[in-house]
Amino acid sequence: MEKTKKAATAKTAKNPAAAKTAAKKPAAAGTAAKKPAAKKTAAKKPAKKRSVESTISLVKKINFVLQCSAKPEGISYNELVNNAKNVWRYDMGGKISDIKNLELYVKTEENKVYYVFNGDKSGSFDL
Repeated sequence: MEKTKKAATAKTAKNPAAAKTAAKKPAAAGTAAKKPAAKKTAAKKPAKKRSVESTISLVKKINFVLQCSAKPEGISYNELVNNAKNVWRYDMGGKISDIKNLELYVKTEENKVYYVFNGDKSGSFDL
């Protein structure tokens, strides 16, 4: 028996790849008799979805510029919002603090910005 062990070690010393396969064979035979272990899957929590407002609040500075034929130099987000607030304040006679919700729709083909204040008062102004 001692001669077979020496012969096996001599073969593995000459060929390291054979040593790896020889070492794997006894282990593979032992695991084949066992049942494969059931995989445990951790219950995944649904990913939190952030609202646009919370995502925007995370960003320090947003630069939005709309460029069209009416305004080749571009018009910024702040300009659009300020123009809408001015319409609310001066044309409609409302207070800025009364604005709860503002929706702006820019239609470049018509060079118009359509607005909806608080879900019920709507209109438009030129770019």
